Amino acid sequence: MTARPRIAIIGAGWAGLAAAVELAGQAELTLFEAGREPGGRARRIAASGSLLDNGQHILIGAYRECLRLMRKVGVDEHRAMLRQPLAWQRQGGIQLCCPSWPAPWHVLAGLLRATGLGWPEKWQLARALQSLKWRRWRLAEDMTVARWLQLQHQSDWLVEQFWRPMVLSALNTPLEQASMQILATTLRDSLGGRRADSDLLLPRQDLSALFPAPAQRWLSQQGMCWHGGVRVEQVQAAAQGVLVDGQPFDAAIVAVAPYHAAALLQEPQLQAQVKAFAYWPIYTAYLRYDVDIAMPAPMMGLQGGTLDWLFDRQALSGERGLLAAVISAPPLELQALSREALLRKVEADVGELLPALNGLQPVAAQLIVEKRATFASTVGLTRPHCRSRVQSVYLAGDWLCPDYPATLEGAVRSGVTAARQLVQDLPSSRVASR
Repeated sequence: MTARPRIAIIGAGWAGLAAAVELAGQAELTLFEAGREPGGRARRIAASGSLLDNGQHILIGAYRECLRLMRKVGVDEHRAMLRQPLAWQRQGGIQLCCPSWPAPWHVLAGLLRATGLGWPEKWQLARALQSLKWRRWRLAEDMTVARWLQLQHQSDWLVEQFWRPMVLSALNTPLEQASMQILATTLRDSLGGRRADSDLLLPRQDLSALFPAPAQRWLSQQGMCWHGGVRVEQVQAAAQGVLVDGQPFDAAIVAVAPYHAAALLQEPQLQAQVKAFAYWPIYTAYLRYDVDIAMPAPMMGLQGGTLDWLFDRQALSGERGLLAAVISAPPLELQALSREALLRKVEADVGELLPALNGLQPVAAQLIVEKRATFASTVGLTRPHCRSRVQSVYLAGDWLCPDYPATLEGAVRSGVTAARQLVQDLPSSRVASR
């Protein structure tokens, strides 16, 4: 009986875990993670005596690979997440809620019923989206979102009220730099897909419980060897396979941030490609009040405020009095503020959104800053191939998914792609049948 191939996976974020789950049963897996817990940039962390997510993520119905692998490791989507039709609710701005109608009528009905939009703006927005659909969501030549909006004759009011916050939420990149093709692909898979694809999936559990922790448990049951708190220093080709800090493996998947991958592999072309990547931060402010929270919706925005979106964690996960405020790609003037000053601005926004809390001091406040939360989804950004130039080494991570911005779905898809490419490249006699 032929021994199964020995595969090392370096990095237990969502991409590395996805690769491991895809390979389970076909190989002997060893998973290395520098941190003590899996999850990467989407996990639960301990902060000031509380367990909080290191960022507030949402999923959408189009995230098919995320949902498939969650089911595979035993996550019940309906218990883990609140599914609701697409809604865009920004106080002082646009209020849009799509009904549960078949596509594309749900989007059309939501747009026709929307408030905060005049009929000229509704027509401009519908025309712009329809032009993308007619072109099958492909541009003849990529350009910035700002330039495309100009060519589509979108009004300044519509750009600031809808497009700018939407691009920041989807791509975490200012629209003056963001790739219109990446945005078009994102719109294709949400607004341009099935009705359920545009649904918002708001986590009811912390991010670790959503996928990383169940995946780790499931993989351990499949025989995976876990090395938490171990930072791999070197990955290099061997006569047969690859050496990971001197340990022999038949192949390895490097599922870490681009700058870590470039340092780990020391491969010139990858290093040159990674130098072209820029990054944007995401700030998440957690405010806990000694009162029950009653937001009109579990997710709301504030037009013209410091925060982009506010999440009612009490309604979602039962954490009394807890709110999570997200600031995507904060401008430099906000980045220059002290944590205390930024939290005061967020508290003022909360008071405007929820008058019952106006003037009420939170009993706890925590600001979590991910300085390089995502890569910038810019025009002309070249993504490396999942098969690296180092023999028997493959790459995974949201930065490798060619069509998507930095999302959980992009990370998971990249892990699945790397795993399948690895299996395809190995001799068939070395891969166990499912």
